[in-house]
Amino acid sequence: MSKPLAKLTRQQAVALLLDGVRLDVQDGAAVRDLLEQQFEAAVRHRSSELTQLAEQLTPLLDTMEARRQQRVSLVRALLGPQATMDAFFATLDAGARGAAQAAWSELEAVVTACKAATTRNASLLAEQYTVMQRVLHGEDGIYAPR
Repeated sequence: MSKPLAKLTRQQAVALLLDGVRLDVQDGAAVRDLLEQQFEAAVRHRSSELTQLAEQLTPLLDTMEARRQQRVSLVRALLGPQATMDAFFATLDAGARGAAQAAWSELEAVVTACKAATTRNASLLAEQYTVMQRVLHGEDGIYAPR
């Protein structure tokens, strides 16, 4: 963002906000694809590939988080401290509202898919770690009296 939020016109702020949603949809799809690749790499125990994927995911996630924070700031600057995206959409004309809500719904779906993939990947990696710990160190107290 080249201008500070206080220097933006309403039209510029709205354009920046809607563009950010569109960019997050694109980046979210890329994150989802990387998470699928991460799962495949984890299943096949390809640690170097997991490292490379993490290096690709980090900047995308950082950029999306920065846009999320910007979006919150823009909506609050436009509509007040308790403003929501739904309140923002209500301020748009009908044509722009429909397109914006469709993009927002798509972003929500992508984020939901990414959260599910992240949970799945984390569970797999945690399970693999647990198995490796058992292989390397055995189970504590396996023969201990109960």
